[in-house]
Amino acid sequence: MNKVATKKSVDLKYAAPKKPVPAAGGNVAWSWLALSACIILLDQITKVMAKSQIVLGGGFDVTPYLNLVHVRNPGAAFSFLADAGGWQKYFLSGLAAFASIMVLILLFKYSTQKLFAFAMSCILGGALGNLIDRVAYGAVIDFLDVHYGNWHWPAFNVADIAISCGAVALVLDEILRVKRGK
Repeated sequence: MNKVATKKSVDLKYAAPKKPVPAAGGNVAWSWLALSACIILLDQITKVMAKSQIVLGGGFDVTPYLNLVHVRNPGAAFSFLADAGGWQKYFLSGLAAFASIMVLILLFKYSTQKLFAFAMSCILGGALGNLIDRVAYGAVIDFLDVHYGNWHWPAFNVADIAISCGAVALVLDEILRVKRGK
């Protein structure tokens, strides 16, 4: 009888529940956040360089199609709301913060889906890069001016490029997801 009692106590010891293993996606998400951090760092470094080397409102030609400039955009994309009187800083900052939280949630939830996670990382890095500017300067620093003849694309920055790449990757991910479903 002692052997049975000993065996039961040993069985109970090994029957105890194990600690839950963290989902693999959580670890992968940190890698995607590192990409976002690199985008933010590159964005901020290039903006500091533009700000320190080019007088506000000035610029110079790099190629026949590209100028480096120093402009500040208090509005959104394509200077939308730029002349709104100041309230847009708070609205756009709040919107960027809210969007960043939503993107973080999606990034952690779907971090093993590579193209989707890449898209979210780019969007997050770009949104936070521009949010830093809004908080620090009240406007986003733009320094890339692409043009052809008298036509100029609105000035942009590394954060804008990252957001655009993320949006393209998001559309591509959805197209591929729909094709896989057929």
